[in-house]
Amino acid sequence: MPLALLALAVGAFGIGTTEFVMMGLLPDVADDLHISIPAAGHLVSAYALGVVIGAPLLAAATARMPRRKVLIGLMVLFVAGNVLSALAPDQHWLLAARFLSGLPHGAFFGVGAVVATGLVAPERKARSVSLMFLGLTVANIAGVPVATLIGQHFGWRATFLGVGVIGLAAIASLALLIPHDHTHATTGGLRGELAALRSLPVWLALGTTVAGFGALFSAYSYVTPMLTESAGYTESSVTLLLALFGVGATVGNLVGGRLADQSLRGTLFGGLTSLVAVLALFPLMMAAQWSAALAVTLLGTAAFVTGSPLQLMVMEKASAAPSLASSANQAAFNLANAGGAWIGGLALAAGFGATSPALAGAALAVLGLAVAGTAYTVDRRRVTVRAVTPGRLVAAHVPDRPEALRR
Repeated sequence: MPLALLALAVGAFGIGTTEFVMMGLLPDVADDLHISIPAAGHLVSAYALGVVIGAPLLAAATARMPRRKVLIGLMVLFVAGNVLSALAPDQHWLLAARFLSGLPHGAFFGVGAVVATGLVAPERKARSVSLMFLGLTVANIAGVPVATLIGQHFGWRATFLGVGVIGLAAIASLALLIPHDHTHATTGGLRGELAALRSLPVWLALGTTVAGFGALFSAYSYVTPMLTESAGYTESSVTLLLALFGVGATVGNLVGGRLADQSLRGTLFGGLTSLVAVLALFPLMMAAQWSAALAVTLLGTAAFVTGSPLQLMVMEKASAAPSLASSANQAAFNLANAGGAWIGGLALAAGFGATSPALAGAALAVLGLAVAGTAYTVDRRRVTVRAVTPGRLVAAHVPDRPEALRR
């Protein structure tokens, strides 16, 4: 694989670290700024809002620019947001800085996925995307715990300065390793990018992302009370267990990328089916500590098997505007984060028990399968229509391994 993918992974590592580290720093930030924990929680929402707004907006606005320059510019914005976070004098400035930090997130992954697939042979596209996402999953294993530890010992401002340094390393890597001849956009600018989104298959792919990853976050958002109330773990053990989730996500990401190069649609269906099974078994697996640890690991694996296939599918369905569509998929991922957590919270509030968010997640994963199945049906019909020659009626025929299934 090209070394340029390493530069994308470094940027993904920094982004993943700054996205998730705030959860561990909320008490420190709240105490330092003299605000409540719920008020500090708005800092998480501010970042997510920046992702949702910035992903399609920045991707569309930079559609005519060379992608290498776009990636470097996005990381400059990322560094600025984290440095301003470290220097923020109060809650309001910190909210603004966190929003700024989130703006380049989705566009970086969106444009980066387009660049990654352009660096490799067609049969290795999914693996190239998974290697970029490797930085994000490794951030959950190493970046977030280390950054949280730094914040607890040297203050939360030191954490954001440290993330800024990672961003500078990413800028240097991008400048040195991303070749010029693989980064020029070929779309018709903003109008061309937006026009390419007027496609049912694109929206079905985005809907699959929202439902599939909504299933993940319905359970993962409440995994701590599951582990403490159902499995009997102490709160001090949860950090290690969350690292197991990161290990599972890393394995699932790499396996999903390799399998998706063989069968994109098959990998997606397999990953969503596995996610349904894992989430449905969560109440049983939370009955013992060993099986609870296994459940957390399998949750990360099953969910992230679908990551690369979904990203690549959105790009292929909007081939005339891959940067915008790929970035929109990151916005869909963050909508899944918020929506899944909300649905899991409804299950808890209804009094269905500590593990009920996992069952709600299983229902969302079934919905994701249904949307993916609808997308497959739409693709088959389009293949059949293209097979009909003008002036001649031919019988509809679906080959043993249709292109729609392979992809």
